[in-house]
Amino acid sequence: MHIFDVLGPVMIGPSSSHTAGAVKIGYVTRKLLGEAPVQANILLHGSFADTGSGHGTDRAVIAGLLGCKPDDPQIPSSFEAAKKAGFSFQITRGTLRGAHPNTVKIEVVGEHGSQLEVIGSSVGGGRIRICEIDGIRTDFSGEYNTIIVHNTDTPGHVAQVTTVLAQKT
Repeated sequence: MHIFDVLGPVMIGPSSSHTAGAVKIGYVTRKLLGEAPVQANILLHGSFADTGSGHGTDRAVIAGLLGCKPDDPQIPSSFEAAKKAGFSFQITRGTLRGAHPNTVKIEVVGEHGSQLEVIGSSVGGGRIRICEIDGIRTDFSGEYNTIIVHNTDTPGHVAQVTTVLAQKT
């Protein structure tokens, strides 16, 4: 058990799940995209949809996509920062079948044309789970280094990846 499991994360509030977790999901999505986002469609599900605006979930996801972390004082003004950065977004509310109540689906386009779809859940205390990337089920927290490989099932592909990894250690 960590001290933040008792006290909660260092964050701009009001909610560790709806604010801190939402920022982290946006931030991990930006890292996975690998470039600055210029456009996003965001779907808030369950409790995120029900109380998202009141708890700042909508602003938190945008802040994370802009590169903010949960303790960044710019979170409440993320909509304005997005506009300044030329980042357009649309936020809707809907239902994702079988999803955790605090879940968001983010479809994002980067400045160089990269596209990505991420579904992530805030599971309490500022902790998150990335549940899906581009329609492929995943399960990681973003707390540790994680390698994401889009594998094409062709002979030698896995060997090529492991060779590169072996050379980098």
